[in-house]
Amino acid sequence: MEEKVKESGDWTARVNRNTLRLGYCTGAWLVTTALATFGPQFIWHDNTLLTASAIFINLAIGLATILANKHHLQSLDEMQQKIQLEAMALSLGVGFVCGLSYSLLDQSNLMAADAEISHLILLMGLTYLAGTVIGNRRYG
Repeated sequence: MEEKVKESGDWTARVNRNTLRLGYCTGAWLVTTALATFGPQFIWHDNTLLTASAIFINLAIGLATILANKHHLQSLDEMQQKIQLEAMALSLGVGFVCGLSYSLLDQSNLMAADAEISHLILLMGLTYLAGTVIGNRRYG
């Protein structure tokens, strides 16, 4: 019995550690995205070398974030993995279908505004959040 409690505690500690690592990586990626986006305009005034460096650093931290997400998902139990997989599948599907339609509307000039990737990212993020909430209600 005591061994099961220790295993459960080890699993919980591992999930917490991986969640924290994912949070740090996501935060760092967010900061480097803002730096690569706004740095050329407000900090280093269109210096190409600094802009390219900021984008490269953002890409490297983005890859680290992907790996942290993979480790986080692997540390979850089967039910949590299922919930995450379904939420990610829903987000990817909505992103592809709506993103393509959004782009086609822009290309054919059927909408006044330009299609912006930030709108698609927001839609996918909200879809992922909704999918996670629905999955937790359904299976939890």
